[in-house]
Amino acid sequence: MGIAILILLALLFLFVVTLLAKTVRIVPQARAGIVERFGKYKQTLPAGLNIVVPFIDKVRYLIDLREQVVSFPPQPVITEDNLVVSIDTVIWFQVTDPIAATYEIANYIQAVEQLTMTTLRNIVGGMDLEQTLTSREQINTGLRGVLDEATGKWGIRVNRVEIKGIDPPPSIKDAMEKQMRADRDKRASILTAEGQRQSSILTAEGNKQSAILNAEGDRESQILRAQADRESSILRARGEGQASQTVFQAIHDGNPDQSLLAYQYLQMMPKIAEGGANKLWIVPSEIGKALEGLGSTMNHLKGIPEHVEGPKTRVDMGSMEPAKLAGSGALAEDELAKANDAVQAAIAEAAQAANTSKSAAEAAATPAPPADPEAPPAQ
Repeated sequence: MGIAILILLALLFLFVVTLLAKTVRIVPQARAGIVERFGKYKQTLPAGLNIVVPFIDKVRYLIDLREQVVSFPPQPVITEDNLVVSIDTVIWFQVTDPIAATYEIANYIQAVEQLTMTTLRNIVGGMDLEQTLTSREQINTGLRGVLDEATGKWGIRVNRVEIKGIDPPPSIKDAMEKQMRADRDKRASILTAEGQRQSSILTAEGNKQSAILNAEGDRESQILRAQADRESSILRARGEGQASQTVFQAIHDGNPDQSLLAYQYLQMMPKIAEGGANKLWIVPSEIGKALEGLGSTMNHLKGIPEHVEGPKTRVDMGSMEPAKLAGSGALAEDELAKANDAVQAAIAEAAQAANTSKSAAEAAATPAPPADPEAPPAQ
């Protein structure tokens, strides 16, 4: 009796558990449960805890409402120029109507795959290979429009379609690589030629600028050199003029006679014999008479009196200080003017002295009258 009661209680407990399992249904988040009663659609269960009639209502399908990603295997597609390419596609879709996705189509994933392949062949068949490789966005947009329109009645929304890969035949790949290599070689040659052209232009411009600067430097150098030569000539002329005045003054102060002139003549004789071409030099026996004649002749020249009495008159030789140059290296304008006047005066004195010497040489044959002791010496 007791065992029968225990068995009855166990069976009752199992029945209660089974009844609860058939009555209470828990649907996960982002899922939808399709409930059928006697094989006919009854209701859609939302996410959470739900109560159904046990043994009468049955949860037939549990639909995933999240966005799903499906990658289809490569499919051969013929382009407009009769080339076969393999195209991989990826589709992002989402179930928006669980009832339509359950009862309007048997297998919506397979249906989407087949629809994608047929639509892809239709779109790519109107393009050549070049357009197919460069028009992925256009293919994606066309696929999405067709799929979204066709799958709308199935309760599916296609959010995005992407072309994962387009693989042309190996021969076409090789030809494309050769074409790309030739194009790169062409662009490299063009860039090299452009670089050489720019280098030649820059080199020519540099040579031009260098030539211009060298010419300007030579011009300025010649100008400065000419100016320096001019100032040097002026200073040299002034120096020679001052030297001539100094010698002239020394002669005046020294009151030379015939013996001094003869001594000077003897001093010049070794210099006359100096030259590399003079192998033999004969001193005439009449050199004494020549010296006496030269002394008597030079004694009667103007400016070398035989007897000078009275005080000696000194000749004003001017300032012995050299002319100061201007700050820029050139003589000042007033100094240049004075130097020019001095040069002209020196030239005039030299010409006058030459004329005087010529007249004295002509009058050397006749004895000159004695000099007036009261007269001042020649200037």
